[in-house]
Amino acid sequence: MNKIRLVEALAAAVKAARAAGQVMHDNWYKVKKVNHAEQHDIKLELDVRCQALIEKTLAAAFPEIPVLGEEGITGDVTAEYRWVVDPIDGTVNYASGVPHAAVSIALQFREQSVVGVIYDPFTDELWSTMEGAPTRLNGKIVRVSNCDRVADSVIAAGFSKSKSSLRASLPHVNRLLRQARKVRIMGSAALELAYVASGRFDAYVERRINLWDVAAGSLLVENAGGEFYSVPAPGKFRYGMCADNGKLRKKLRVNAWLK
Repeated sequence: MNKIRLVEALAAAVKAARAAGQVMHDNWYKVKKVNHAEQHDIKLELDVRCQALIEKTLAAAFPEIPVLGEEGITGDVTAEYRWVVDPIDGTVNYASGVPHAAVSIALQFREQSVVGVIYDPFTDELWSTMEGAPTRLNGKIVRVSNCDRVADSVIAAGFSKSKSSLRASLPHVNRLLRQARKVRIMGSAALELAYVASGRFDAYVERRINLWDVAAGSLLVENAGGEFYSVPAPGKFRYGMCADNGKLRKKLRVNAWLK
């Protein structure tokens, strides 16, 4: 896929993200149908509807590219190119009336992201980038922060609620609560990554996360001058990760956290 085609792919991802974001916005005050509920997670009918709309929009431009999404798979996702989609990242926030959720769409080539788009329909903020290009927020180039001291940093954190994950994560969160300026647990990995890319957060750490949560945001961070560090985790498309401005990861001592 040459650069001209990447430009076309970026345009298709932006169109799809805005379309799904509009559906999220239009249904904000309506009763949400819950397809599945667990103790710590919710799946809405709207998640499925938004992914279907994204798939339709992307397929209109690139019918040959499969989709790996949180709400299902279309085509052969082991192919060289694939879309990676989270139709509503932050579903629990969204279902609870908290306006902190986003659409995340990435195009990957040989499992490496080459296009990334994240759209927050509540602030009408759209982050976008592609291979070899800067990260933009509503068209304006953004960069990661210059913070190089943990004591001055604002760190986003997240963790799954299993006993093993809590046992591994809480000591590190406790440490950072005392060391960093602030620790934030916001509930949308895509937006946390976008915030790192635009300098609002200095780093974001999560011990267990899915590919569709980070495929777009990881490229945003890297193309904004930051670092996206990941390690494989048990389960398919699962990782431990730290995104930062390139100056804090080692000082945050995240390697022990991500094990």
